[in-house]
Amino acid sequence: MNLSPAPLHIPDGFLNLGTSLVMWFIVLIVLAIAVRRTRDQIGDRQIPMMGIIAAFIFAAQMINFPVTGGTSGHLLGGALAAIFLGPWAGILVMTSVIAVQALLFQDGGLLVMGANILNMGILTATVGYGIYRLFANQPRRVLVIVSGIAAWISVMVGAFATSIQLWLSATSRLGVVLPAMMGVHVLIGLGEALITAAAVGFIMQVRPQILQEDEIRSRGNWVWVVFGVIITIVVVLAAPLASTNPDGLESVAAELGFVNQAAEPTYNIFPDYSLPILGETPISTILAGLIGVCLLAGIGLLVAKLMNRKAMHSEP
Repeated sequence: MNLSPAPLHIPDGFLNLGTSLVMWFIVLIVLAIAVRRTRDQIGDRQIPMMGIIAAFIFAAQMINFPVTGGTSGHLLGGALAAIFLGPWAGILVMTSVIAVQALLFQDGGLLVMGANILNMGILTATVGYGIYRLFANQPRRVLVIVSGIAAWISVMVGAFATSIQLWLSATSRLGVVLPAMMGVHVLIGLGEALITAAAVGFIMQVRPQILQEDEIRSRGNWVWVVFGVIITIVVVLAAPLASTNPDGLESVAAELGFVNQAAEPTYNIFPDYSLPILGETPISTILAGLIGVCLLAGIGLLVAKLMNRKAMHSEP
């Protein structure tokens, strides 16, 4: 059974129907609020930024880094997206990334997509942003450290929620799955913290206005956009070097004996982030990644423009 390479991407079969539907119900309510709030807050700055952040997070999630015990992890990106864009726009970006991963790359199940959006998008964005904003008036060095801590906590919250969902679905006993999930994601969260802190620290050096809420409607230059595109492409080019070790959820599922409950995808478009005609080769991975990056950049731009247009029409 070949599961998705990303931590916390739950495959179909791990959650029962009732739990999956409840998660979808919660997510749809939150997304409706996010659309409304983003429409009231979106500015010119966020139009290119939403596209770049969506593309970068997709690319970064292709890079699994090894952690102890033959397990791997990678950036989730919810805290990073929320710190850069605000929590509501961050949720929309994360939802777009998770949806494309599930629909086109068979990374995470379709029925359980609501749970994946909740765990990796909504919870990570809101928790990460909330902790970061508590220290908004602190010096830059403190904010960089806080951003890393917020990202780490957001991963732990996502792992906790996943454990609860597995328990509610009778997939595993809570007293067994919770410590297993929290234990492995303690280390995966450290990688999330380092990447998030590095990104926030870099932006604070080159264009700190991006992280200021009162600049949310300001129009900035496109230098940082070009730089963001370059970084994203470099990350995609490095994707074939990613660790092939099982991710946190997969390793826990194998250890606890429910890994075989994962359902096979009902269709394959870009399985395992590759082009079927080229097989699982480095060039295939890179081309599939570039397709995903371009698609997420376009979706991010489209969502931002639609929200910006609604905001402009709603102004007196």
